[in-house]
Amino acid sequence: MIKITLRQLILLLALSMALLTLGYTLYASYQTQRDLLMRLELENNYAYATKLASSTDNFLAAAQQQLAFSANLLPPLMAHPASLVAETERLKRQTNSFNSVMVIRPDGRILASSPASLHLTGTRLDSAGFREALAKRKPLISPPYIASTGRLVIFISHPLFARNGRYLGYLGGTIYLHEQNILQSLLGENHYRDGSYLYVVDNKRRLIYHRDTARVGTVVNGNPAIEAVIAGRAGSQRLINSRHVDMLAGYAPMHLTQWGIVAQRPTADTLDGLNALMLSIIRHAAPFFLLSVLGVWWISRVIAQPLSRLAATARDWDSPAATEEINQVRAWYDEADKLKRAVLAGLGRINQKLGRLNVENVTDELTGLINRRGMQATLAQWQAELRPFAVIAMDIDHFKWVNDRHGHDVGDLVLQYLARQMCEGSRSDDQVCRSGGEEFCMLLPGCSLDMAIQIAERLRERIAATNCPTGEPVTLSLGVAHWPGSAGTVTAVLKAADEALYLAKHNGRNRVEMAATEK
Repeated sequence: MIKITLRQLILLLALSMALLTLGYTLYASYQTQRDLLMRLELENNYAYATKLASSTDNFLAAAQQQLAFSANLLPPLMAHPASLVAETERLKRQTNSFNSVMVIRPDGRILASSPASLHLTGTRLDSAGFREALAKRKPLISPPYIASTGRLVIFISHPLFARNGRYLGYLGGTIYLHEQNILQSLLGENHYRDGSYLYVVDNKRRLIYHRDTARVGTVVNGNPAIEAVIAGRAGSQRLINSRHVDMLAGYAPMHLTQWGIVAQRPTADTLDGLNALMLSIIRHAAPFFLLSVLGVWWISRVIAQPLSRLAATARDWDSPAATEEINQVRAWYDEADKLKRAVLAGLGRINQKLGRLNVENVTDELTGLINRRGMQATLAQWQAELRPFAVIAMDIDHFKWVNDRHGHDVGDLVLQYLARQMCEGSRSDDQVCRSGGEEFCMLLPGCSLDMAIQIAERLRERIAATNCPTGEPVTLSLGVAHWPGSAGTVTAVLKAADEALYLAKHNGRNRVEMAATEK
């Protein structure tokens, strides 16, 4: 049966009460602030949508007034094509309200148009907006439709009548919804960097304006805000949009066109500031909470027996700080003192044996360098720490010839000689390894590829210029690689260094080659 100690009981009771009180206070504060933020965001989006709906209505009304003014001037000019072209050009350039402007006869043929680059003059168009304007003979703003040019457009028109009342056709301007236009400028100026954005829909749920122009023209179903605004209602609500994003939306209808504007912001973005605020509160409360915990801990420590510390420390005998922690235990009575001495004696013997085993396990017996097992452990640790490093792989050229000519004992002396040279040319943090036979490796933490090449070149030159135990110099072939520059994993970077080493041998030995950089 698991038994709880007195110290644990005191700590558990005190911490539970403190955590419950703090947790409930934070939860209540968060819920209150969250509801307030969401309510304010909904109100802001509603006011925002209402303002832009009014502004867009005013823009469209102004565009109709421009056409109406020109329509009163054009009837006497219908027989003068140059004058008609001049007036369409003036309308096109004066306010940039339209992407194109044209004068159309009752039979649908275009008398004049701007810009001239569209080459519409003299053609007869049969788009939905054109037909509607000819049929109704009154000022119109068409629903969005696909024009004969393949563009999604709206068409604003005003009829032309002679003084005797004869119908002469109409003057019209188009706004291309997929291209840059004044409507996009009016709405796009109100895009913020806080995640909020707006869009405009017509009464058939089709997007007329959206910050993602690729979505203009698509029909959106199942969105509560769109359903409400095309029904003529203004308001705000929290909803899941067609992209399954939790949104806080405000919406308002446009009375001139029966379109609707929806302004919305992701709920998550709205609450980001609150989350940061709560984290700030926790950070400020943490010191006081920690002081309270420390006070309870100190009281429980005074009450509890010294044996609890000895028992806790004994569970971590393999920790480097275990001996120091046991020495700090105040054994103020005889039994605790004897137990403390026995634990320290036993721990000392165990650490002594483990130390010898660890050293022997990762050390090459002949050279005293780190062996392949130790090298792999070091590389795995560096990779886990995301610590960049360079690898220099090397071996002695024609080492078999050294053994054959001078004997294996001299060959061993050559290996020890190379090990000393490598250690003398390394930094304190570098790891010098013997990976097998006459193959050696240097692991250089925090070293760039260029620096590693310089180190390898200096070592190669020093070995080639110094007599070894055979009485003459030997030479080295070296391959250099870098992590993560040359490869993505430890295994791959060692392979890259080996491949560079083989390339050095292939290219004549006694040289340094660099591994290819990973792209």
